[in-house]
Amino acid sequence: METELKNILIVDDDSFLLDMYALKFIKSNFNVTSALGSELALEKLRGGLVPEIIILDIMMPVIDGFELLEKIKRENLAPNAIVIFLSNRGQPSDVTRAEAAGASGYIIKASCIPSEVVEKVVKIINNTKK
Repeated sequence: METELKNILIVDDDSFLLDMYALKFIKSNFNVTSALGSELALEKLRGGLVPEIIILDIMMPVIDGFELLEKIKRENLAPNAIVIFLSNRGQPSDVTRAEAAGASGYIIKASCIPSEVVEKVVKIINNTKK
């Protein structure tokens, strides 16, 4: 597990999943900031948070993950961040839309246990850096 990118923002509207993923990433030596929903994520980013990695859920109230990524890009918040979607939606159209929006990866929650999510994120980061 070799990555020096360690500042990660995890955005999800499920506090149980958010805490669980945050704990897994912390145990893997990441500096984790979590945001319960898109509005809080925007608030933190607009407040000066500059994560190197952003993990986004898609299905969230008010602002979904795709809209959040559009806002982040439009406002030039975290311009160099590697964005990875972590969602239960696995339709090819969602994956294609994520790639078109500039995401570096797409992980389906239901197909991975949390430690596998960390492994996949590290793999995506290492592949993106090259």
